[in-house]
Amino acid sequence: MRRTNSFEIVPQSDQAGTILRRLLDASASLWNELTYERRQRFFTGESVWDCDGYKDEYVDLIGSATTAQVARQNDQAWRSFFELRETSDHDPNPPGYWGNREDGRELRTFLRKDMYSVRWGERSRLEVPIGRDLKDEYGFGRYERLRVPVRGDPQWAGEQGQLRLTYDEVKETYRAYQSVTVPDEERTTPTGSDAAALDIGANVLVACTTTAHDQYWYSGQKPFRQFRETTERIADAKAKLPDGQQTSTRIQRLYRKRSRRRDHAVNALLRDLVERLHDDGVETIYHGDLTGVLGEYWSVEANLKARTFWAHRQCLDQLANVCEEYGIEVASVSEAWTSQTCPECGEREQTRRHRETLTCPCGFEGHADLVASQTLLEQATNTAVRSTARPVRFQWDDHQWSPVEGVAVGPNE
Repeated sequence: MRRTNSFEIVPQSDQAGTILRRLLDASASLWNELTYERRQRFFTGESVWDCDGYKDEYVDLIGSATTAQVARQNDQAWRSFFELRETSDHDPNPPGYWGNREDGRELRTFLRKDMYSVRWGERSRLEVPIGRDLKDEYGFGRYERLRVPVRGDPQWAGEQGQLRLTYDEVKETYRAYQSVTVPDEERTTPTGSDAAALDIGANVLVACTTTAHDQYWYSGQKPFRQFRETTERIADAKAKLPDGQQTSTRIQRLYRKRSRRRDHAVNALLRDLVERLHDDGVETIYHGDLTGVLGEYWSVEANLKARTFWAHRQCLDQLANVCEEYGIEVASVSEAWTSQTCPECGEREQTRRHRETLTCPCGFEGHADLVASQTLLEQATNTAVRSTARPVRFQWDDHQWSPVEGVAVGPNE
């Protein structure tokens, strides 16, 4: 059973910080170069697995083991993409780049489990390998590794696995995420045998229905408003750029701030929901595949939210990580027609959606996102599921998701 320890890396010298940043930046360049070549091959009908020669320029900078590990992560991203193409009713997008000129580069790298060491105690520290060129430039010995202090309290003890290093340009902090294999007896188990289905939407971030007839929905009003406000600030800053200049440090920081706020809200949402479902006795969670999230919505604004706000793969990866902690299985299923199907009569061609309300000629009227999660659950489990008269609505306050008492589901949230 795998778990993840997270801790902060605290370089105590400018040199250590510079070396770390160069290590991560070179890894991002490697990822982008390999991704570019594979995307070109994919779009011209060639095999993406025939790429060669891209590693040579990086081995002397970040080391052969780190170069190979980044390449393996890229391999896995493409394998997942091809698997999704086989099982999805839609065409998923191929793996993308770690940032671009507008968004700023995402600095990260991956280290094999036997290529680093972490020691905890009065002087906790992390040791990572660097390439020959960096060793020569900064006076390291042939077998010497970069040693940096770390700060944190590891939650899990066990056999160490891969280590992921990242840098947040807004906070100017380095973080490490360590995969750890712990004994199965430490695994949290579900308290029952129910199932749940999630609909990831535009105005409602997540709508959920369980086979125990519970329904939850998480309002996207505040996270979307904050996202939109920062987007407007970015547009204003771009309008003030000198002719010929595409970006600035301020713009890159705004992009980072926008992403960080979104990620904080979504990660907190997923943990709150999974903990709640675990306590409810849910052992399996179904969600629509990624391409379903990117379907056409009922308005231009909703489409912009769905396509700009959501970091789809990141969201589902985090869902899988949290569910693993609680021993809950996760499955992706097609969500075709779930937002248009009437739960009363099964009609889907003549139903109509106005914002969050779905209506049917048979007289049914209900919240479209909750209907979608209910229909998805029924299709996944082949079991009839009743909706509840009082779904629980949650609102974000920048720190946590809290239930809103006495609020009924209405057409405008």
